[in-house]
Amino acid sequence: MSPKPIITHHCPIQKLGQSPYHHFFGYYNKSTWSRDGRYILANRVDMMTKDLGLEDCAEVGFYAADNPNGEFTSLGRTTTWNWQMGCQSQWLDQMPGRKAIFNVRDNNPNNPYPDFASEIVDADSGERRRLPLPVYVTAQNSQYALCVDYRRLFITHETIGYQAPEQYTQMSLAPEDDGIYYMDLATGEYRLVCTYHQLTNFHPVASMDKAAHWVSHIEIAPDFKRVLFLHRWSERVEDETCFLHRLISMNPDGSEMYLLECSDHPIPQLQDDFDANAVGTFDYEKSEWQISHPTWQGNEHIMVWGPHQGSIHYHLYKDKTQHADVVGEGVLDENGHMTYSPDGRWMVSDTYPDDTTHERILFLYDMKTDQRYDIGSFYADPNLGKINRCDLHPRWNHDGTQVCIDSVHENQRQMYLIDVSEIVGRQ
Repeated sequence: MSPKPIITHHCPIQKLGQSPYHHFFGYYNKSTWSRDGRYILANRVDMMTKDLGLEDCAEVGFYAADNPNGEFTSLGRTTTWNWQMGCQSQWLDQMPGRKAIFNVRDNNPNNPYPDFASEIVDADSGERRRLPLPVYVTAQNSQYALCVDYRRLFITHETIGYQAPEQYTQMSLAPEDDGIYYMDLATGEYRLVCTYHQLTNFHPVASMDKAAHWVSHIEIAPDFKRVLFLHRWSERVEDETCFLHRLISMNPDGSEMYLLECSDHPIPQLQDDFDANAVGTFDYEKSEWQISHPTWQGNEHIMVWGPHQGSIHYHLYKDKTQHADVVGEGVLDENGHMTYSPDGRWMVSDTYPDDTTHERILFLYDMKTDQRYDIGSFYADPNLGKINRCDLHPRWNHDGTQVCIDSVHENQRQMYLIDVSEIVGRQ
């Protein structure tokens, strides 16, 4: 059956915040909206682009959803952030009051990652509580977070790491005392639930032996009972085309680990005469071997861009099985940052910039009717490069009527609210 023609639909769009400040949120698949829909988290900075140093500061706060150009309410400032993920700010909707968490800089030699921590801020009282680990993602019940070493990520995948006063010089390839931590948000107690050494012994392949290992894209299922993540490894971490990938799920305590996909493959880029500078900014994201941007659809299915049984597509996996269905064949044909609407029917995603026009497409995909709707095209200055780029990173509100993106199409780094209710409401 031939795919349905793509429908172009122009949706109302509104910029969040006021110039001269720039605003962004960061990663996809974390809602900027509070659970009641009244407030929208944002990071506010005074520059559009910069190679970040230790002293570069972002202000974390929120706007009222019914007055997105009004007053910015500050929750605090941090020097622990990057352009891709911000400071991992997240609402803690199941805690009393209006509370949010974000990563901050620290200096505590007793913690696993002495340079970094996280802080819970009560927007009403101003009360602040410091936690010993920086968070990657928090559970929807606001009871726990999963945490990693951002100093390690700065070496292995710089765009999602943090600057530290002293970076690793001889980083352990697969340590037994580091990996994914589970942290209780009420007490700050933490425990290591998955180590890098453990991952090298879990369905090992030969390419792991001399490689540095790390994890990213950790996501918690809506019922907070399962976790997915990408396990990556490389002998040449400075060149993303040398990255190798696996998609893994597990319980939050590290038990019942399951290998969903592995894209181990020969890497000619490891040859001494390979010119990494000849690789385009987004060639890695468009690689046929890339496993990228996994997200939960409900509690039992995982959507990911990646290869399965010899072909690369949007694939929907059934957790704890080897079964994966192709989604959107013929119309979803390149990597993007996908997120599901609260009811699981609609997927919002984007494309990377076109090599010629540098435009990125934002679209909705109806999982029930297999219909794609292109709802926007946004220019991205190619001179921003890899570290300073601004992906759209679309994120849903909690009733599935609006999408929030980051964009630089107006020569500013800003957040935009897009009303999609006309499309999703008439189906």
